[in-house]
Amino acid sequence: MNERGLLTPMNVLEHNRAAWNRKSREGDQWTVGVDREVIRQAAAGEWSVLLTPTRPVPRVWFGDLRNKDVLCLASGGGQQAPIFAAAGARVTSFDLSDAQLATDQAVAEQNGLCLRCIRGDMADLSAFGDEEFDLIFHPISNVFAPDVVPVWNECHRVLRPGGALLAGFMNPSVFLFDYCGSKEAGGLVAKYRLPYSDFDLEETSPQWQDVRAGGAVEFSHSLETQIGGQLAAGFILAAMYEDWWTEDQVAINKFTPMSIATRAVKPAAHGL
Repeated sequence: MNERGLLTPMNVLEHNRAAWNRKSREGDQWTVGVDREVIRQAAAGEWSVLLTPTRPVPRVWFGDLRNKDVLCLASGGGQQAPIFAAAGARVTSFDLSDAQLATDQAVAEQNGLCLRCIRGDMADLSAFGDEEFDLIFHPISNVFAPDVVPVWNECHRVLRPGGALLAGFMNPSVFLFDYCGSKEAGGLVAKYRLPYSDFDLEETSPQWQDVRAGGAVEFSHSLETQIGGQLAAGFILAAMYEDWWTEDQVAINKFTPMSIATRAVKPAAHGL
């Protein structure tokens, strides 16, 4: 405890790595790899993937993936990278969790796909040189990053001119309330100041007890750092949409979309 009575930070990377390894062992919905039929259909050109909980990404956001270099950033779990590989892309999966990467690799091997897997922090892409990729696919995961700005800067660096960053992230307003939508006085009550951090929770709060029990540490990020951060990194926002979830997941879903997806483009030398 610090002098304000709030919890002090821990090693976020190692803690969240262990949290997602555990989620994978327990069969969390975002850790179960796709089956052979999904891969077969992807190879035939029929596929879809998620950046956000329920709404498939428009296919026009991808263009033709054949022979493109694709970076799946913090999206391990066997649900996207193998599909892109089956669709003809050269795919690298970069994730903090050993178990999530193992699932990617297992799905790839079961289906005779070539997939490169590298473990690391989404905010540090020093494993890659400048302008290595044509597309970055980054589903909701920066909720586990203390600072999202380095993520956008690194994405811009490793993308080729004309390349696209497809990103999903949480609606910041979700974090005004208890994560699972606690209801007081008959309805949702705003409780937390934004931007939110699990480190600001009191030690007795249910959310912090979940973290202490091994749950992942979460952070909210403002639209200024989510969308504005992409623009400041040098991207041009080309498209976006919002997505809902289900009320049995989070009560606030009844009132507002839970998440946002953006397609941002790194300008080519002579325009988009």
